[in-house]
Amino acid sequence: MGTAPVRPRTVRIPVPGGEVVASRLSKAPASAPTVIALHGITGNGWAWMPVAAALEGRLTMWAPDLRGRAGSREVGPPYGMAAHCDDVIALLDYIGVEKAVLVGHSMGAWVGALVAARHPERVSALLFVDGGLGTAMPSWINPDIFMYAVLGPAISRLTMTFPSQSDYLAYWSVHPGLGPSLFGPYGHLIRDYLVRDLVQEGEGWRSSCVVDAVRADGSALLDDHEVLNAPQTSVANGIPVTLLWAPRGALNQPMGLYGGAWPPWLPLPKGITAERVADTNHYTVIFDPAAVRLVSHRLLDIAGVR
Repeated sequence: MGTAPVRPRTVRIPVPGGEVVASRLSKAPASAPTVIALHGITGNGWAWMPVAAALEGRLTMWAPDLRGRAGSREVGPPYGMAAHCDDVIALLDYIGVEKAVLVGHSMGAWVGALVAARHPERVSALLFVDGGLGTAMPSWINPDIFMYAVLGPAISRLTMTFPSQSDYLAYWSVHPGLGPSLFGPYGHLIRDYLVRDLVQEGEGWRSSCVVDAVRADGSALLDDHEVLNAPQTSVANGIPVTLLWAPRGALNQPMGLYGGAWPPWLPLPKGITAERVADTNHYTVIFDPAAVRLVSHRLLDIAGVR
C-alpha cells in the first residue's frame, strides 16, 4: 500500500452563491467507478487523502470542500444540508458522472444520505463512516452547546487565531483524538489536510470554517426530519447503506457517537448494515492505517472492484 495519492487536482464548480472547490484525490482508469467523499462539519475534502492513498488508483475519488469551508469558504449563503445536497449533484454533473458511490464521514454521511434520498438515481450505494444515523433532539437543546459536547476543541478552534501554521499543527498534535495520527504513516497527509483549513488574517492564521455555515449544518442534525430520516428513505429507494462506526468519540473518550458496543442508544434501522471499526475514535476511523484499509476495502466491495 502506498502512502501518497496522486497530487490533488482541484476544480471550481459554479453553484448558487459562488464556486465550490472539489479535489480529485486518486487517479484511476476511465472505466473505474467514481466515489464522492464528503467530510465532517469542520473539515475539508483533503481529510480523505489517506483513504484515497489506500485505494491505489482502483477508484476515482472526488472530495469537495463543502460550502463554508477551505476552498469553498466564500460560497454562500445559502447554507445548510439542502445546499450541500445540491452542490454534490452539481459536482456529479460537472465531472460527467451519472451515478456514484457516496462515502461520508461524520456530518458528511448525513449529506450523502440526503443526496441519496432526494436523488436516488444518482447514487449506487452509501457508506457512512461514524455518522449518518441519528434522531431529533429536544427543541430546548442549544445547537452550539450540543456541537461542543460532541466535537469539543474542533468547534472552539473556529474563533482562535494562531501565530503560524506550525502553531496550528502543534495545537492539533496534543489533541487526544487526532494528535497521535500526526505521528503515524499518514501524518504528512493529515498535516496537509489540517493546513488546508487555514486562512491568513493579519499576521496570524485561523480556521477557514464559516461559523454560520457550521451552525446551520449542526442545527439540521438536531431537528431536520428530512435529513434525519434520509437513511431510511435511501433504503426504501433501494440504495444499499453501510455504517462503519468507531467505539470512541472525538476526544478519544470511551463513548462514541454510537456507543461503545452495538446496539447503541438507538436500534439499527432496517436495511442498514453496521460494522464496528475496532480501536478507533471519531478521527482515527479515517486516519489510522488499519481503519483506512478497512474503509478502502469496503469502498472497493461496494463499488464491485476486486
